[in-house]
Amino acid sequence: MGEEKNGLEETFVMIKPDGVQRCIVGKIIQRFEQKGLKIKGLKMYRMTTKEAEEHYAEHKDKNFYKNLVSFITSGPVVSMVIEGKGAVSIVRSMVGKTDPKDAASGTIRGDYGIDLGRNVIHASDSHESAKREIEQHFSKKEMINYRRIDEDWLYE
Repeated sequence: MGEEKNGLEETFVMIKPDGVQRCIVGKIIQRFEQKGLKIKGLKMYRMTTKEAEEHYAEHKDKNFYKNLVSFITSGPVVSMVIEGKGAVSIVRSMVGKTDPKDAASGTIRGDYGIDLGRNVIHASDSHESAKREIEQHFSKKEMINYRRIDEDWLYE
């Protein structure tokens, strides 16, 4: 998980409670699919405090940590495992900079975000993060391996 197989990578994406509540889940998923990325796992759930603390463990000593955990557990999230060539960097590019005011127009955060604390989406920032986050949020049986019918048109 999170590593390259046959030139393909997996990455983790989570639409945060603000994205779910604003009813833009479908628009966000559509962007990934239209890019040519494959969704291997998809689920909606409400993250527990323990899960949120584990997910954001790297920020534990930062002043925004408690607010982050509180926000991410405040409502449902939609999590995905996305696969494609260069998926980690492609998804990060599509998501945009963490602070929506710095995110380019055309990125998810640039188009849908206004405030740093409500930036709509999380995406793994490295192969290591992707592997850890996928393992944290998805079991192997929750991910489906399949071939997109248009893969011959997406990849050389």
